[in-house]
Amino acid sequence: MDAGAVALAAVIGVRVKQERQSRGWTLDQLAEAAGVSRRMVVSVEQGAVNPSVGTLLRLSDALGVGLPALVEPPEPTSVKVTRHGEAATLWTGSFGGRGVLVAGTTPPDVVELWDWTLGPGDLHSSEAHAGGTKELVHVIVGSIAIMIADRPVTLDSGDAATFPGDVAHSYANPTPELARFSLAVFEPGVGVGSIRSEASHD
Repeated sequence: MDAGAVALAAVIGVRVKQERQSRGWTLDQLAEAAGVSRRMVVSVEQGAVNPSVGTLLRLSDALGVGLPALVEPPEPTSVKVTRHGEAATLWTGSFGGRGVLVAGTTPPDVVELWDWTLGPGDLHSSEAHAGGTKELVHVIVGSIAIMIADRPVTLDSGDAATFPGDVAHSYANPTPELARFSLAVFEPGVGVGSIRSEASHD
């Protein structure tokens, strides 16, 4: 991991541990709730790994805090400004692509705003998110191919699409040119499930 990734992994580790301990959960309880291994939870909390977006979503959903809360602590004011270059890069592609979480809101209705680039040949696959999740995509440069469950959709520069994020989906750049798009993810009712989970551990 480069210096930026190391620093981000450390921030995520501290946040995950804080949220877990505030609930009185053991490592095993969080691992079970998130559907990941205990070893992964330990590695994340120690900042020893740069977890995938999928793993971060599983952990944030289990903790009921939303993905943005794991990247940085909530601000005490109602305005949060993220300057250019300060946002968290949570995915890097094999051919130069990046998924950057530039802004987000707090539960219960979490909205994430992403800045994505896909190099020629890059592919990002995502498992189904929590029920009711919606994704909105707007292509700024180039062309991308989205697979939503079994339905393919091609978007060119200026095109946009809205689709359910609670099914498996992927983003790909099948062209020889760089592609860039904005992605908004809406996940309603984050934290409702974690209340039930906490009750089950009492």
